[in-house]
Amino acid sequence: MISVNLESISEQVILNEMQYHPAEDHRSAMISAAQSLIIGKLLFQRANELDITKKYDVTEYQDEKAYHDALLEQLVSQDIQFPHATTTECFQYYQANLSKFSTSPLIAAKHILLPAPTDNVTARLEAKALADAIINQLQQGESFSALALAHSKCDSAKQGGALGQLSKGQTVAEFERQVFSANEGLMSHAVESRYGFHVVFVEMKVAGNQLPFEFVEQRITTYLNEKVKRKAIAQYIRHLISQAKIDGFEFDVDASPLMQ
Repeated sequence: MISVNLESISEQVILNEMQYHPAEDHRSAMISAAQSLIIGKLLFQRANELDITKKYDVTEYQDEKAYHDALLEQLVSQDIQFPHATTTECFQYYQANLSKFSTSPLIAAKHILLPAPTDNVTARLEAKALADAIINQLQQGESFSALALAHSKCDSAKQGGALGQLSKGQTVAEFERQVFSANEGLMSHAVESRYGFHVVFVEMKVAGNQLPFEFVEQRITTYLNEKVKRKAIAQYIRHLISQAKIDGFEFDVDASPLMQ
């Protein structure tokens, strides 16, 4: 049994809480559940100290979780002061993360997929050799569509290998990284991915456009304010833990994912 400022948390309560804390093993789930219950107990005790619980009637809420959420929201707003991001701070974040605030570049491409399992060295070498041979044939003027139909194991072979328009995030990272940085035209080397090797022809590239600061300022403000709020709440909980008398459990604050 765990005691938090002389209020107990039974083993059965911890076992019931474990269903909400999936983990690799039983012990890890139990630790996570216990930490969550201790923090919840400390927050409720603090709400009691500030007479916040007197303002809320549990019967007015859909369930106990909604009741506790309302208490927590009031406690946080009453007991923690949050700094707010200034326009200068938002602009500095914007300047340091320009790539996050641009429209996604687009490409239109076609490919010939030569599949090979990642754990089959012989198959990978054979696929690479065939890809190099196909690239050589294309450089000699042979038809991409004909070679795609003859060799590609992708459904796109029926459309001459056409993948259509692609934006970032639509294909696997190793393919995307190489193809989006390539120039228009036939890539002079095969693109390796987890699926095998790809012969790629980039038909069109449209660069992403930088969004003006005024367009994203509110989004940045919200993000920075939420980031500061999470950090302030974590520090607040650390303070409550440091001031509490907790028996039956050793709380490792820094290692707890609940404090991240």
